[in-house]
Amino acid sequence: MSKLEVLTPANSQLIFIDQQPQMAFGVQSIDRQTLKNNVIGLAKAARIFDIPTTITTVETGSFSGHTYPELLAVFPENDILERTSMNSWDDQNVRDALAKNAANGRKKIVVSGLWTEVCNTTFALSALNDTDYEIYMVADASGGTSLEAHKYAMDRMVQAGVIPVTWQQVLLEWQRDWARRETYDAVTALVKEHSGAYGMGIDYAYTMVHKAAERVSHGKRIGPNPVK
Repeated sequence: MSKLEVLTPANSQLIFIDQQPQMAFGVQSIDRQTLKNNVIGLAKAARIFDIPTTITTVETGSFSGHTYPELLAVFPENDILERTSMNSWDDQNVRDALAKNAANGRKKIVVSGLWTEVCNTTFALSALNDTDYEIYMVADASGGTSLEAHKYAMDRMVQAGVIPVTWQQVLLEWQRDWARRETYDAVTALVKEHSGAYGMGIDYAYTMVHKAAERVSHGKRIGPNPVK
């Protein structure tokens, strides 16, 4: 498999590492509400394209707290792989889950985790060292304890061969062609909900240019009624 080969629904798998509240409390590299939005957007993208997804946690009961409920709601049937090690690669259950998907040609592993400089970096370097997997680090669905911590961790991983991406880039790479109607509606609905100005633009184009109905019902529009 080549890094020049784009992400597709057939060659990818996804892992969420420690998307837990105590880990998020320490994030300073990105607004935490934006981070959570991006994580859930990525999760919903994976669901649309049937991307096998691993969810791993660390010290849930004693320190980190439970995985975001919004993330678990996207994958209600998924097992949650609990660890003690900061490095997910040290856990055999995690390795086995990734290997099962890789055996089906899914050697491009998309990663979203906390923190960038610890759990993400150690996992990425270890997986690259021990396998022929490719690691795609979702920079805006991961966070570090400072801007510098996130930046230099990303730099270190890139130097080692990790590919940096953003969550929306992953979504659109999986979609690839707007003629793929089987996922078109779901992707545009996801964009409207999680992609900020891009989503607003789609709403505007649908309603103002293409004259589609608004996607919510609301009360009457009254006025204008200038004061006499």
